[in-house]
Amino acid sequence: MIPSAQVSSLTTGTITLPSARGAFTNPPSTVEYLVVAGGASGGARCGGGGGAGGFRTAASFAVSTGTPITVTVGAGGATVQDTAAAGVRGLSGSDSVFSSITSSGGGGGGALSPSNVRGPGVSGGSGGGGSGSGTPDAGGSGNTPSTSPSQGSSGGSGATGANDAGGGGGKGAVGGTGVSAVGGTGGAGSASSITGSSVTYAGGGGGASNTTQGAGGSGGGGQGGNLNTTGGANAPGAGTANRGSGGGGARNESSQGFSTSGAGGSGFVAIRYSDTNDAAASTTGSPTVTTSGGYRIYQWTGSGSITF
Repeated sequence: MIPSAQVSSLTTGTITLPSARGAFTNPPSTVEYLVVAGGASGGARCGGGGGAGGFRTAASFAVSTGTPITVTVGAGGATVQDTAAAGVRGLSGSDSVFSSITSSGGGGGGALSPSNVRGPGVSGGSGGGGSGSGTPDAGGSGNTPSTSPSQGSSGGSGATGANDAGGGGGKGAVGGTGVSAVGGTGGAGSASSITGSSVTYAGGGGGASNTTQGAGGSGGGGQGGNLNTTGGANAPGAGTANRGSGGGGARNESSQGFSTSGAGGSGFVAIRYSDTNDAAASTTGSPTVTTSGGYRIYQWTGSGSITF
């Protein structure tokens, strides 16, 4: 007990505790990201497969505190239909964005015009496949605009003198070339374990064929379509949602059925960082938030933001 005579000589003062987001917080300074753009739809009439959306991933991406970081998840390209034997190119996918990182939408598949003027695949994150018939038509270029490392591959060309189209490019491989009676296979996608388990994204769509349609690339690419003949027919397949995969090309003209191409799959954005760092101060867009394997993981299937 302090004698009463000494109380008056003690120094008094105040103690200030840190606020909820004060000096003692521990936000991350870097994150790992995966940004996958929307895949493209295939072309209609000897249609090439749709190109996969651009795929970009890296660790140690610097982030700052207090300012919202934009997240945009690109839509897949919508289906197109050959309603008058006119040939319609596939629609490109939309870009996905995290902060300053942009992945480009996949390029639409090529298609054959009424006068048999071929339609090349459209360039994009991965390029669309070229249409078949006559002189082979080229696939679209991948990795457009250019990034390092590359975000995707080119589409395959159509067959020479046959109605068999090229496959759309994927992140992991170029689209297959159409050959007589066989459509080109969609280019393979690429795997990421950012969510805690290995998932393959960004597969290209398969090319259309008179006989044997091109298979979709690994990572959710849609198969191509083939003719409605006695031997059976297959409608083009859609790219898988939230994988950024390309849709299959349609072979048939409107009088033959199955004239609508496969839609491209929507994109995906995810980040993760050490769970020794604090959770984000706020998010929008309703991301899925998990803690697994020593990481805090945020996954978006729709656009939003995150603030540390």
